[in-house]
Amino acid sequence: MYNPFSLEGKTILITGASSGIGKSTAIECSKLGARLILTGRNESRLNKTFMHLSGTGHDKVVCDLNDETELAKLAKNLPDINGLVHSAGIVKTLPFQFLNKEELSKVFETNFFAPVILTQKIVKAKKFIKGSSIVFISSIDGPVIAHPGNSIYSATKGAITSIVKNMALDLAAKNIRVNCVLPGMTETPLINIETISTEQLEEDRKKYPLKRYGRPEEIGFAAIYLLSDASSWVTGLNLIIDGGFTLQ
Repeated sequence: MYNPFSLEGKTILITGASSGIGKSTAIECSKLGARLILTGRNESRLNKTFMHLSGTGHDKVVCDLNDETELAKLAKNLPDINGLVHSAGIVKTLPFQFLNKEELSKVFETNFFAPVILTQKIVKAKKFIKGSSIVFISSIDGPVIAHPGNSIYSATKGAITSIVKNMALDLAAKNIRVNCVLPGMTETPLINIETISTEQLEEDRKKYPLKRYGRPEEIGFAAIYLLSDASSWVTGLNLIIDGGFTLQ
């Protein structure tokens, strides 16, 4: 059957695939026929994602993307790929007046430098097949809105959405598309932090027109659109998936 969203015949690398959006994106991509290469730091959780994949021929690599040696090794040993989803990320809640260079550097290392440098190394190694698609998972926090105590995280996501536009221009000559998904609050382990109570989360959900947070697979569906041939004329896009939150 005709399906422009099919990923049959595509090999896709997904970072941060051991939990949350990365895990759900991997599972959904496998259902649409992709051959997947999954990376994450936690081998046990990565194995659990691997067990939920449909199809065969998948691979997994335990890798700390903050370790430049491991990052370089990952890029060097990759087969040729059609797609890349950057889902690895961390959150740090800290009021602006208490932030410091160490905390800034830590979050930028994971959320910005690691995915950007990995992408560059894969480009230089000529591992992207013609017509490839790169998808960064960013956030509405930073590029569109702001929340108290979220300045470090927001800064990293704002930086990602900015560089994606320039990457899209620079890589267009190689027929490589680069896009960004900007989720609102999503039901992943990242929202379960000690500084936010269950009651606060419930009240926050009410602020969304659809009265709920997103599900990780719903963010994965957006990534699938950008990975598929259905978006073959889309590059440099910051795609907001937020249940209508930013309409208010």
